Formats: sequence, structure tokens, C-alpha cells
Amino acid sequence: MLRGFATISYYADDLEAASAWYTDVLGIEPYYVRPGYIEFRVGDYEHELGIIDAQYRPAAPESPGGEIIHWHVDDLPGSYERLLALGATSYQPPIEHGPGFVTASVVDPFGNVLGIMFNQHYLEMLARD
Repeated sequence: MLRGFATISYYADDLEAASAWYTDVLGIEPYYVRPGYIEFRVGDYEHELGIIDAQYRPAAPESPGGEIIHWHVDDLPGSYERLLALGATSYQPPIEHGPGFVTASVVDPFGNVLGIMFNQHYLEMLARD
């Protein structure tokens, strides 16, 4: 059944600006670039973060919403503040869900919800690999 996500896709009206913003956020260039689409490989398992030209966006509500993919970060408060400093807006401030589990989310400058999480379970799984 579900084994892990393969690619998360965000949309942006200005693909060039989104590429620059995510390059700054991630500290890496997209590894795959085609007209209307860019893709980064991110994190310990090289998950794919794709950004698609908004002209291809399916019909959606006017405001951000729906599911939130949370990316593990080692420093949640610092990562959250950095995203805000880079032009994101708060969607959900840091919330502790129990010892070792803290989430937050922002809306990137292109209208996508970007979730971050300090997740002790993630670190435990990573240590087993």
C-alpha cells in the first residue's frame, strides 16, 4: 500500500521566482528543470519537491488548505523564523503535540502550505538505517 511519498507538488504563478525562493530555502539548485516544472531532491531520502507552473493547477479553493506534508527539521523554531524572514507567512505557529513532536506551517510566497516538524520518531528511524 502506501510506502512513502514519491513527489510533493506545489504550484506557482512565477516559476522562476519560486525556483529562486526554494533554492534559497533549501540551499540547493533544482536538479530537474523543464518548461513549466522544476524539481528538487530534498533530505535524507532525497524526496522530490516539484513546483509546477500555476497554469496547470487543478481547480482549487481560493485560499490554502487541505493536507499538510511536514518535512522534518532539526531546529523547528529556527527553521520557522527563517521561512518567515524569507517572505513566508504563518499558517500555523509551532505547536507541541507531545515530547519530541512539534509542528508548524507557513504559506510560501506562491500560496502553498509548507509544513515543518521536529519528529523524534523520524530521528529514531534514521538512526536504524
